[in-house]
Amino acid sequence: MPRPSRGGDLDVCLVYPNSYPVGMANLGFQAVYSILAANGVSVERAFLPDAGLHGRPRSLESGRALSSFDVLAFSISFETDYVHLVDLLAGAGLDPWRAARDARAPLVMAGGPATFLNPEPIAPFVDLFLIGEAEEMLVEWLAAVRAAGGRSAGRLGMIEASAEVVGAYLPSLRRPDDPATPPVRRRYVERLDGAPTQTRILTPEAVFGDMFVVEASRGCEWGCRFCAAGYMYRPVRHRSEESLRRTVIEEALPRRRTVGLVGAEMASQPGIAALCGEIARRGGRASPSSLKADLVSPELAAALGSGETRSVTIAPEAGSERMRRVINKNLTEEEILRAAEMLAGSGVRALKLYSMIGLPTETDADVLAIADLAASIRSRLPGGVGRITLSINPFVPKPWTPLQWEPMEDLRVLRDRARLLQAAASRIPGATVDLESPRDAYWQTLLSRGDRSVAQLVVEARREGGRFWSVVQKARRARGEGGIPDPDRFVHRRWEADEPLPWDFIDHSVSKRYLLSEWRKALLERETPPCDVATCTTCGAC
Repeated sequence: MPRPSRGGDLDVCLVYPNSYPVGMANLGFQAVYSILAANGVSVERAFLPDAGLHGRPRSLESGRALSSFDVLAFSISFETDYVHLVDLLAGAGLDPWRAARDARAPLVMAGGPATFLNPEPIAPFVDLFLIGEAEEMLVEWLAAVRAAGGRSAGRLGMIEASAEVVGAYLPSLRRPDDPATPPVRRRYVERLDGAPTQTRILTPEAVFGDMFVVEASRGCEWGCRFCAAGYMYRPVRHRSEESLRRTVIEEALPRRRTVGLVGAEMASQPGIAALCGEIARRGGRASPSSLKADLVSPELAAALGSGETRSVTIAPEAGSERMRRVINKNLTEEEILRAAEMLAGSGVRALKLYSMIGLPTETDADVLAIADLAASIRSRLPGGVGRITLSINPFVPKPWTPLQWEPMEDLRVLRDRARLLQAAASRIPGATVDLESPRDAYWQTLLSRGDRSVAQLVVEARREGGRFWSVVQKARRARGEGGIPDPDRFVHRRWEADEPLPWDFIDHSVSKRYLLSEWRKALLERETPPCDVATCTTCGAC
């Protein structure tokens, strides 16, 4: 990890709007810190204070007030942290509303996956968004600011200088709903080998603090129609086998026994079985993120078992084959069962199955099929397998996916289907259900699909101490009167195909026509083959 320079021409506080353990487990946050430190910036870190909402934030390294920095750079991975962004600004003595801050205030910038999809719900709070991957554009932005005079340019000068950077989104200088406004192009790194992303600062206090985490890929070739990562990170990019192996052997294993290998889907990573086997032979344990069941080979299963990997996640996403066709999972029940058998036979003792409820066209029978699938897996596993965890999330329609036009299911329906699933799963020995709250999913949908008016509700949620549901209920009762946005308009409404969307001004290189085609195919239960980045140009990303 490069050490940050002191007394540089720019003081930056890199802020993760959640707790220290959560922030320090985030590879993107650590990567940005490393880039800033390596480029002559005086950089410190800040997190949500332990006191939670309304705490007084200060930088970790020196205890400085956040308002004393030239730049506050927020790294935002999840929409549900938007309230924390407002709280951190207010706690620092800064007005959360951008227009109310004067020229002496720090520049407030933001990046991260949540902002790539739709920055509008927090656009009234932020001076600058960098829409894209930091390795591609952060150094370019630093050069533009330095050319304008660095800290001497002040907040307004830095805003003006940022306009020169492709991928910079300046909410004060553009109206995203103006069709004459040029799009903001999302930036991405073409070759991951030139942008190594792995744990830079090891701390036992971080989530997964006993693990050294290495990014193996970005994006996914499978095109699941609900998955934002599979579209916003197109085209899919894998690290080379040699680069990944070198990082694991030379940097990860000397510092931690457990090596986390992360990507949207890890079973398709070139050389993954051989790498997991080598980790095991060297006395380590590989912990890959979610595996696509039909790609789990006997070699991969054996490598995980020999390394004493005791828990593995696979993601059917739906119980019935009909629903898996709707979401383009390209996965049959027999392939799921075969993968479970291989993993259990190699020594894996716990399986986690990711699935969703509330998907478009779903019926009660599709929900019960999730439990039926778990029961079939249980019947084919040896007695040594201790547990099956059904991790269930309500479907959240995300921007830049083929299902972005679909509504979130009614909360009462979701609660009924959750009870139905829990009752069925209770009859499966060793099975448990871990269900995300439908209300939490509602809030996430609102922040994912909202426009700038939703910023009012974010501020209100902060005033309510984070009790967002009371804010939602008040806004629902207002029915759009008094300038208060109706949250159901963003959450429970199917949008028209020709309707302008709040995030349309971002150019992710994936054509809207392609997304519409995939949406129609979903409703017809027709699948699309995985991406062939060497020859296919259908979606526009390649």
